[in-house]
Amino acid sequence: MEFRAKTLSVAGLVAGRDLAFDVLEDDAIIGPAIERGAWEEHETALFRAHLRAGDRVVDLGANVGWYAVLAILAGCEVHAFEPVPGIADLAERNMRRAEEVGKGRGILHRAAAGAERGTARIALAPRNRGDNRVLAGDAPPEDMAEAEVIDVAVERVDDHVQGPVRLLKIDTQGSEWEALRGARALLDASPEMALLIEFWPYALRGAEPAELLAFLTERGFTLGKATAAPYPMSPERILAQALARDPVKGGIDLYGTRGLPFHVGGAGSRLKSLWRNLKED
Repeated sequence: MEFRAKTLSVAGLVAGRDLAFDVLEDDAIIGPAIERGAWEEHETALFRAHLRAGDRVVDLGANVGWYAVLAILAGCEVHAFEPVPGIADLAERNMRRAEEVGKGRGILHRAAAGAERGTARIALAPRNRGDNRVLAGDAPPEDMAEAEVIDVAVERVDDHVQGPVRLLKIDTQGSEWEALRGARALLDASPEMALLIEFWPYALRGAEPAELLAFLTERGFTLGKATAAPYPMSPERILAQALARDPVKGGIDLYGTRGLPFHVGGAGSRLKSLWRNLKED
């Protein structure tokens, strides 16, 4: 598949200037959001709140590198994993531009994060260029029946990154469990960690949804939804809310911390989170 890029001028990431940022020309979701000024506003705010110069960050499912760029600009060392060749090219360019003005550095791994090193088949979404999914078998899922399928490399995070890591972001369209299995040493070496992870029962491979939540909570993570005012949620509550949504469209972005403050948005955000905790199912 050929990927065509267009270069945007994004304000607000670097004080006093705009930053050139490449997106995919035919992307219907991520590119237009960045063109409007930001991608995943709430997730971005939580991500930025935990960035400290000199810390290490891991970005699994980097796509065009939005989060990796934020980490570089904040002075962090970021390891970004993106398996689709044409998309990885854009991430590489964006990360190098960020290094020109930021004090951090980025290392791009052109592979999917998995439990074992090898290769896998990945289905490429035709419109939402962030919804590329590593396949459990040979055929794409029903909602991606027309997708092009290519081979990509798979690498274990633990073979490339040694902890401690301050911030871990995993958005791998159903491969989150496999990515975590390949990052157990990193998790063990990082007692102070913030986490952003997609939780999408419909697409999850390798484990039951409750198993993934248990894995994280047993390792000390406090979890909630990645919103403007997140509040701590039990695994049962998270699962119930996720399963109540449309299965194909109903993934939830989760936010979690261990050894770090959960509430990072100030007093107003904390009050709002208490209200949401009481109001929601």
